Formats: sequence, structure tokens, C-alpha cells
Amino acid sequence: MPLPLYDEDLEAQEGLPANAWTFKDLMISHQGLLIASPKYNSSLTAVLKNAIDWASRPAPNEAPLAAFAGKVATIMSASPGALGGLRRLVHLRSILGNIKVLVLPDQIAVSKAYEAFNPDGTLVDPKQQESIEKLGDGLTKILLKLN
Repeated sequence: MPLPLYDEDLEAQEGLPANAWTFKDLMISHQGLLIASPKYNSSLTAVLKNAIDWASRPAPNEAPLAAFAGKVATIMSASPGALGGLRRLVHLRSILGNIKVLVLPDQIAVSKAYEAFNPDGTLVDPKQQESIEKLGDGLTKILLKLN
């Protein structure tokens, strides 16, 4: 779902792009977020940050941060480096916390991503695969308790 780079002048002239509305509506309709992405230069990707920026924009008569406030998230990363994107997770955790998302403490960082995955997308290391599945299960259990 392509989005233009966030630009406050563009927003003022044209409002939110159609794909930003679609993404934002998807975010609003769900209570949990599982965010998995690579890291670029020790931080999150520009595409992820851009999506967060567009979804954070308020619509008329809408509560501030409607797509994020009160949501629960778990985060994970993959990187060709030895740390697996751990530094990127710190940045993402900070951004999400600032927009009222409760980020669960457990996280996964997959190092040496170029050799960590099987052709079907599963992880070569079954223990790491199990850990990632537990992250999703943990998020689901928390959301069920909150509802």
C-alpha cells in the first residue's frame, strides 16, 4: 500500500491520502500490533516511520492518536548484523510509547538474517522459531485478558 512521504503541507492541501485512510482504519479496527521489520543504519526503516506518521494524523472529531492510543504491541527485528536489529527495537519502542502504545517487554532480534531463514520463511533454528511464535501467542493472551 504505497504512501507518499509524510508532508504537513500536502496534508493541509489534500488531506490524508486514500491509502493512509485505509491503513489508519485497519489500525483502528485492531487492538494489537505485531511489528516485524528490518533495521536500517541502527534504526527503523523510513517506510515504517512514514506509515506511523500518516496513521497518527487526526481526523476531524477523532480522538488524538486514535490508531495507536491504548493499543498493545510486540516488536521484532531482523538484520544481517550480529545484533539482529536490537538498536532499532529501542527506537521503535520509544516512538510507540510516545504515541500511547503499550509495548510488551519481550522482543526478538534475528541476527545474520541472510542465513537464518528457510525458503518457506520459517527460521532455521527451531528454538528461535518457537520464540517468535511465543511472542505472537503472548500478545494474543494479553489482548484476551484486556477484553
